[in-house]
Amino acid sequence: DEEYRDRSQMAQEYGRMAYANELRALETRYGDGLDSQSHGESFLALFKSRFIPGGVYLLDEPEVPLSPLRQIGLLSLLKQMVEADAQFIIATHSPILMAYPGASIYSFDSLPVQTVEYKELEHYSLTRDFLNNPESFLRHL
Repeated sequence: DEEYRDRSQMAQEYGRMAYANELRALETRYGDGLDSQSHGESFLALFKSRFIPGGVYLLDEPEVPLSPLRQIGLLSLLKQMVEADAQFIIATHSPILMAYPGASIYSFDSLPVQTVEYKELEHYSLTRDFLNNPESFLRHL
């Protein structure tokens, strides 16, 4: 309203109408709004709204805003989209996301880039070892 304060009544009404239409479009696309959900839920909702069958997606560390449970939710979404012919190239440090069945995992730690097995990954072994014996890591703090 402040932006249209010195304008005609008609301009003020058109300004409010445009704003209302934009809000309605956002509510239609995102439901209650991304701020009504947790950070991770918001990101999953955003992914769901943007992924389309047959698409090609480059994701850089999508796990960052996601709890482990939400990462599993993302895996489920990825599976649905892969079944609908979508393709994903994902840069990640998440052992959960790297566990996607049938994923090709490439290591960029040295050149040339190499294909690696999931259980050979440092992120996998470190996470496994930590979960099996957290005290052995925490005593060094």
